[in-house]
Amino acid sequence: MLNLSQLGADCGITHNTARAWLSVLETGYVVFRLPPFHSSLKKRLVKTPKLHFYDAGLLCFLLGIRSPDQLVNHPMRGAIFESWAVSEILKARAHHGLPMDLFHFRDRKGFEVDVVLVRDQKLMAVEIKSGQTIASDFFVSLDRFEQVAGSDHNRALLEKLLIYGGDVAQQRSQSRVIPWSGIHGHDWTGIKGG
Repeated sequence: MLNLSQLGADCGITHNTARAWLSVLETGYVVFRLPPFHSSLKKRLVKTPKLHFYDAGLLCFLLGIRSPDQLVNHPMRGAIFESWAVSEILKARAHHGLPMDLFHFRDRKGFEVDVVLVRDQKLMAVEIKSGQTIASDFFVSLDRFEQVAGSDHNRALLEKLLIYGGDVAQQRSQSRVIPWSGIHGHDWTGIKGG
């Protein structure tokens, strides 16, 4: 979650300087802000954007990660994996000339969905987990989002998807599961054959 005041304090600079420096990083396509999804939801939501890197390799370098073994055991592994997946979804849409239309969802109780994608009036909720095996708690936030969004949107218009660090695509109850290697083959555009 992006907190410019905290970021500035951590760097020993003012809030305005942090905003200006962040603007330079965004203009240079180093980082991007993922805005919060709130649509017409009447629930109390966190309306702070999340900050992601376009290039996970650069992010790893800046964190001092120099080998795959270091990444596997790094405490930021989940956040790095999430940032990589979000940037790949964003790039897939950009390559088709489509608007970003990506958001994140988080309520005041801490329930979070990593990506909410708006495609042709349809919502896709995407949870991203770096784990190589699927755990039942991976789906909790997706189910929670369905409950919250269901009051404002037709539930039939909601697609739930889990991206994980494993190797096998699956269909689980009402959620599709795709492995990290399948992210590039998935249609993020809503265009037939996209």
